[in-house]
Amino acid sequence: MSATMSGSGSSPCRFAHYFVICGIDNETGLEPDALAALYQWLEADRQGREPEAVAAGENFDQSPLKRTFKSKVLAHYPKNIQCNAFDQDAVNMLCMPKGLSFRTQRDSHTPQFHSFLITREDGSRTYGFVHTFYEEVTSPQICSAMQTLHQMHQAEHNESAHNCPSSSSSSSSSSSSMDSLASSLGEVESPSSTSSSQGGHTSCGCSGEGYDSVRDTLYVSKAMCLITPMPFMHACKGFLSQVHRAVISHQPPPLPLESYIYNILYEVPLPPPGRSLKFHGVYEPILSQRPGVGELPLADFPLSEAFQLLGVENLVQIFTCVLLEMQILLYSQDYQRLMVVAEGITTLLFPFQWQHVYVPILPASLLHFLDAPVPYLMGLQSKEGTDRSKLELPQEANLCFVDIDNQCIELPEEFPQFPNKTEFIQELSEVLLSFGLSPEGGNTSPEPAVSMQTSTLEKELKSTSLSELVDDRRNGNLGGEALDMLELLQGNPTLERLQALAKRTGVKVARLEALAAGEEGVGGRSPAEEEELRNAKLNVQLREVFAARFATMFADYESFVIQNSPDLESWLTNREQMHNFDKASFLSDQPEPYLPFLSHFIESQMFATFIDNKIMSQWEEKEPILRVFDGRIEKARLYNVRAPSLRSSVYQKCTFLKESAQAIEQRLRKIDHTAIHPHLLDMKIGQGKYQQGFFPKLQADVLASGPTNNKWSNRICSTQRRVDCHRQQNDHLVLDNDLKEKYVQEARNLGKKLRQPKLSDLSPAVIAQTNWKFVEGLLKECKMKTKRMLVEKMGREAVELGHGEANITGLEENTLIASLCDLLERIWSHGLQVKQGKSALWSHLLHYQVREEKNEQLSESPVSNGQEKRKPESSVGLPALRVSLIQDMRHIQNMGEIKTDVGRARAWIRLSLEKKLLSQHLKQLLSNQALTKKLYKRYAFLRCEEEKEQFLFHLLSLNAVDYFCFTSVFTTIMIPYRAVIIPIKKLSNAMTTSNPWLCVSGELGDSGILQITKNVLEMTFDSAFRPHTHISIAFKCQNLGKLTTVQLGHDNSGLLAKWLVDCVMVRNEITGHTYKFPCGRWLGKGVDDGSLERVLIGEFVVPCSDDDGGRGSKTPPLQRSPSQIRRISITSLTGRGNKPTTVQIQESTGEAVNNIIKHFHKPEKERGSLTVLLCGEGGLVWALEQFFHHGFRSARIFQKNVFVWDFYEKAVAFVENADQIGDLQETPEPLGLNCESFCRYVNAINNMPRNIGKDGKFQLLVCLGARDRLLPQWLPLLAECPVITRMYEENALLRDKLTVSSLIAVLETLHDFPITLESSLTKSIEL
Repeated sequence: MSATMSGSGSSPCRFAHYFVICGIDNETGLEPDALAALYQWLEADRQGREPEAVAAGENFDQSPLKRTFKSKVLAHYPKNIQCNAFDQDAVNMLCMPKGLSFRTQRDSHTPQFHSFLITREDGSRTYGFVHTFYEEVTSPQICSAMQTLHQMHQAEHNESAHNCPSSSSSSSSSSSSMDSLASSLGEVESPSSTSSSQGGHTSCGCSGEGYDSVRDTLYVSKAMCLITPMPFMHACKGFLSQVHRAVISHQPPPLPLESYIYNILYEVPLPPPGRSLKFHGVYEPILSQRPGVGELPLADFPLSEAFQLLGVENLVQIFTCVLLEMQILLYSQDYQRLMVVAEGITTLLFPFQWQHVYVPILPASLLHFLDAPVPYLMGLQSKEGTDRSKLELPQEANLCFVDIDNQCIELPEEFPQFPNKTEFIQELSEVLLSFGLSPEGGNTSPEPAVSMQTSTLEKELKSTSLSELVDDRRNGNLGGEALDMLELLQGNPTLERLQALAKRTGVKVARLEALAAGEEGVGGRSPAEEEELRNAKLNVQLREVFAARFATMFADYESFVIQNSPDLESWLTNREQMHNFDKASFLSDQPEPYLPFLSHFIESQMFATFIDNKIMSQWEEKEPILRVFDGRIEKARLYNVRAPSLRSSVYQKCTFLKESAQAIEQRLRKIDHTAIHPHLLDMKIGQGKYQQGFFPKLQADVLASGPTNNKWSNRICSTQRRVDCHRQQNDHLVLDNDLKEKYVQEARNLGKKLRQPKLSDLSPAVIAQTNWKFVEGLLKECKMKTKRMLVEKMGREAVELGHGEANITGLEENTLIASLCDLLERIWSHGLQVKQGKSALWSHLLHYQVREEKNEQLSESPVSNGQEKRKPESSVGLPALRVSLIQDMRHIQNMGEIKTDVGRARAWIRLSLEKKLLSQHLKQLLSNQALTKKLYKRYAFLRCEEEKEQFLFHLLSLNAVDYFCFTSVFTTIMIPYRAVIIPIKKLSNAMTTSNPWLCVSGELGDSGILQITKNVLEMTFDSAFRPHTHISIAFKCQNLGKLTTVQLGHDNSGLLAKWLVDCVMVRNEITGHTYKFPCGRWLGKGVDDGSLERVLIGEFVVPCSDDDGGRGSKTPPLQRSPSQIRRISITSLTGRGNKPTTVQIQESTGEAVNNIIKHFHKPEKERGSLTVLLCGEGGLVWALEQFFHHGFRSARIFQKNVFVWDFYEKAVAFVENADQIGDLQETPEPLGLNCESFCRYVNAINNMPRNIGKDGKFQLLVCLGARDRLLPQWLPLLAECPVITRMYEENALLRDKLTVSSLIAVLETLHDFPITLESSLTKSIEL
């Protein structure tokens, strides 16, 4: 216990926490890797057999030299430290991810280096650096066991040789996708075993040369590992390679290995921020440096290697996928390549941090973790020669697959590009070229092997001066002998030990320090040190380019952070219900090209965590990363790099490149600190004797604990104690520390259940528990996503209900729906038994479709098992629309524009959501339990009944709002429509001998003129069995979007040329959306206003709620048009006593103008139809019609109606006559111009070939006047025209100068906005 405490006292400040040795345990012998047993268990579980009954047999088909065996941690020092508990299972698994590997003298024994990391539950990381080498097996028992295994393999091979080709090549079609993945990821074959397989029965995959204990020498892999709190990759790699050189050297090292390991564990501190440190390996000094407080965080993995492996463009694409929190799978034969790419990409995320599962090296026994239905960044080792097409992954709908060795990536669909991608790649390429590297990258050869040639080692030893070990007197070490003595010492281990003993006892020998200093000064820096400096400068410059991009994009992010909590406790308590960032305002302030990427990115967990940290910095010390980023933005503001109000997408290059490179160079050229030198320890004599090629058994007692009198450890620990004391004093003022930590972790872990799989226990029970956490996480994510979609869509209602400010834009809505599609894909991928195609959801739908169509054929009925329902008739005349999951699938399958399964699945989700049938369809899909059981494993989300019901209920809540996510996205597809013209109910009024026509217009276009066959009357009966007649027409055209207007008319031919139309109904036959276009007017000469054509304004018809799909989900209308059943002329209302008051008319005019102004203040993509605001019920035309009818003398002369248009025509006639006589010559010029424009517009409308009637002409004049900003100029002309006295009463509003002036002021407010008119309104007009 004392050893543990002393070993951990200064552990937070130490360079390395543990030194570990992994390899074969001679006492337990050969044990098969747990992988085979695990997969047998999973396979039994899949097939429904009892997993416990499965016999854990061995696979004798494979040569024992190619099998993997269980490795163990043979030793680790110290035993444990408080701040970083030693996880033996995890370290063993990551040091040797595929277990022990055996070789013979014929195989390559090249040492390999790789690194790994362990992410703890709080998100903190520990790094491991591993040097794997091969050591001769000396245990007779191990050699004998290997010989026996080889003989059993030979016997098995000979017995099955005759049927080998058929059995080995066939694979069961029902095999699990995870099983096939496992089979494709075997041990990497060595070159010799691959080449030797040509002899013998190569079709069996059997090596021609096996293992013979008499003839062959057996070697087994062993690993040395350093575990450190920070990623000092170069330093650790250098130290471990020097230790290995000492092990394989002909001569023993200057000091026992314990001295060097003790030194790095207990006597080498972490470099202070902004400083460099030199410490000593076995033969050479090692440098490390740490960035300062205002610099980018430490990142020691070589970015140059990542860029050369993948190329700039590929790496930027992968980087974008990581930012958007997709699933990223790295694939390579080399563990270190996996780690370099993973760490490189996460390093470039600054100031953001990856918040989800992060396993750069996925051990073979954790392959089932690829089934995780969450964002992840994982690395998978490939087998040499494995074809990518044979690698079956559980889910690929949202997967970015990165084949590092072949410089190839596969991107997800619907992938937004990084802002200014082209210029960004260009800047990165310039940095790489300045260091002599190609931006395209290249398939660089694997890392050069550690030299095994003892002759070159001898030369290195000869040239290495031990004077480099004693270059700093201040650290307590003593001077050595003269330089000529050093060569003697190199060849004499006894003298070397005496030399070290002399140092400890305080004996000084003169002159060597001066000589050593002189030699170092003359020699300068070694090529290796120069290379390290070059890599460090390249690293920091590449990172600066990425950091500068974020500093530009988020320069003003603080302005949009919502900080409305008085203290930390209330913020943490209400975190989940609060809006912390004004997303809509932020997006509206960004350049248009940035929006597709930014709208997705600000929904990510890493961005949410970044904003949370910003808010918490009010009450806590600011996180270092946030402090650096805010400092960058502040510096950019000082240099005026970007004006905060400027919406510009102009690319701005990084300005910090030179400055950052100079800081690194200064630290590495001038060493700030030198650590204590390795020295002899108080060891037992005779133990750990040197034997070339074998790692010695270290003396555990001297490595178990460190010194207690280190000045640096005491100093740093006392500082740590002061910080802890200060923190404890503050904690009781704000919040109980435990409760606060709990809240902070909950706030930061929202939406992410697991950062990394637990490596220490891989029992079936633990796997089941992991999957259960995934199920819970998916359900929670579904709840949060649906709630967010509802709150954002409901807008003001949501605010009134206390959900905070919600102002959704079309971009945000599209992002949220894409996020829902991604969630559904992940749910359908979880626990998948058989993978077919990239989309698990579409695959399930296809299976369901095949079964249902087979049932239809058997029953010879178009409807079976309640598959199709008829939607209640939304109106008289339209036939009921069939509601069917299969029918919706067929609609999607008929869309030639969609080429992939993932695209079809997303289109189907959007269509179901728009039809308010998503929950109902998915419930129907999952009701076929036999199919679900066949497709999914027992632990899958879709087989958890309670969670599945809650999931469907959350989706059902989306029926409360209207989505047009299918109509607005698939704008180019052909859609079938049905239009029904419903006459007034009297049969005589329904008949017409003329030739009617129809033109339907929407936000995306119009249908063109559709001729209707005359007198094609259909008769239907309503629920009370009353007959109704109507004319129906079906047509197909390109998607019109939301429908806005219908032009209806006829050619006035025949005897019965008058037609009284009630309304027109138009329905989209795919989405079921129905629009009603009220009319209530005559079409015909000599009746009503004499119109042969009318432009009708549409209103969205609210569908009746289904019993199943929409209970309690009735939706308010999207955009209400005229509330009256028929559009009745105000002329006819004047005789019925329904005259509006003066106040009502003025209010309605003000409201109509106000609605148009509000329309233009919305984001462009959210404005909807301006035609409704101009011509619909309560629109500008309707309001001005009321104004002009007030006090209008509409007395019938010989039973003929008088219209406002008649007043306009008389005013024009008066003006033109007065102009001919010359009365207008003395009028002011502006009034004369107004007269000219008014006459021109009225005459142009009268001369149109269209016969739109007098009310239609009035409507068109108002629309044109509003568009061309002429209405306020025409009003004084009309008010002062002498004709007014004959046609208006004295109390008319048009004759009240004050009212006219106020109306002019209201209409002038429209001049600031560009009013555009639909072509259906302005067709055939020539001005």
